Amino acid sequence: MELKIENMTCGGCARAVAKAIQSVDPDASVEANPEARTVRVETTASAASLRQALQQAGYPAAAN
Repeated sequence: MELKIENMTCGGCARAVAKAIQSVDPDASVEANPEARTVRVETTASAASLRQALQQAGYPAAAN
């Protein structure tokens, strides 16, 4: 799945986003692109649970 994260603007943000996603699914594959403000995730977790974790981390996400 691909998510749009408007306030992910740098590498530090990308690491925080990956950490939030992996708090839900430690085995998730996360590919963040701060320039495009997108993250591509391969996971067995639901999109809703990922969005909730990202919201709590301060990085609200929308489907892309």
